Amino acid sequence: MRFAVVGAGAVGCYFGGMLARAGQPVTLIGRPLHVDAVRRNGLRLETQTFDEIVALEASTEPAAVSSADVVLFSVKSTDSRQTAQQIAPFLSPQAVVLSLQNGVENADIIRSVLPQQVIASVVYVATEMAGPGHLKHFGRGELVIAEAPASESIATVFGNANVRVERAHDVRGAQWTKLIINCAYNALSAIAQKPYAALVEVEGIPALMEAVVGECLQVAAADGVAVPGDIHAATRRIAQTMAGQYSSTAQDVARGKPNEIDYLNGYVVRRGRAHGIATPINQTLLALVKLVEKH
Repeated sequence: MRFAVVGAGAVGCYFGGMLARAGQPVTLIGRPLHVDAVRRNGLRLETQTFDEIVALEASTEPAAVSSADVVLFSVKSTDSRQTAQQIAPFLSPQAVVLSLQNGVENADIIRSVLPQQVIASVVYVATEMAGPGHLKHFGRGELVIAEAPASESIATVFGNANVRVERAHDVRGAQWTKLIINCAYNALSAIAQKPYAALVEVEGIPALMEAVVGECLQVAAADGVAVPGDIHAATRRIAQTMAGQYSSTAQDVARGKPNEIDYLNGYVVRRGRAHGIATPINQTLLALVKLVEKH
């Protein structure tokens, strides 16, 4: 099974790197500085259990998806439509696109552009790019993917690469679980430029997170989404399982890069407005992230 990673950032490099380490053919498609480093030295995977250089292909060109059986689609939500349009002329009709992205809208956006099978997923991994060609892993590293014709074979290949994959009949509920956790942590981590464990040590922040979760649950219910399990407890656990992680939004803000806050707290605000549900805390976090953005 040949893989291409479209958007070879921290998430794409982790999962693509793990597949390549297990012997799968993988091509990273990303920015020139990163691609040059990978071509020259390989991809450094610095994880909690090993620190290795992994050899794989790398390209800056969308046409590099042409030989892929599976595309790991891991660009920012802001770039989903444009990137799908860029790879459309080169993608095999039989290729499968696996969306490894935040938010709940991306698979539908990609489907609106591409006729190929598109599988939604939920990603739980703490990573960052420590430099060109250097991926640093802080914890976790599992996927929840929607049930689809190709899901079983993809899950098997990931499993052989030591990536745990759960197949979900209700992937939308799983996506909302991740969305709610992101709404609780991402903006606060970006505003304070602190990792998750440090956030919850501040008086008043755990209560604020509880209120964010409450707003999200109201909107999810109005959207007809059943959020599984105890989402309040799941949110609290993240500060332990991903203690040293800075949110992707925090990393983007620190580097002056575009971020996905409009697809996280912003999405909850928009859906709340559509249902006539007030979401003042999500609205405030959205506005504060926009205030601290570096353009």
